[in-house]
Amino acid sequence: MNSKINLPNVSDEAPIVYVRAVAVSDLPDELRREAEGMKTLYAVHDADGERLALVADRRLAFVLARQNDLAPVSVH
Repeated sequence: MNSKINLPNVSDEAPIVYVRAVAVSDLPDELRREAEGMKTLYAVHDADGERLALVADRRLAFVLARQNDLAPVSVH
């Protein structure tokens, strides 16, 4: 099966950000204290791996990204 696929011009798309689960136990002490009672948070990272945000749940991470004109994708 050979078919041509037209991919959108990446420059016309919103920048991609990556959403991944983060164990609270892996965070620095200060952040662990702020996340008291939680076991997992969700991080939003840019293409260079810089953490842009940490939020309570996956859905919120996606909403936050989209509200800031970013295109979120999951990372496992």
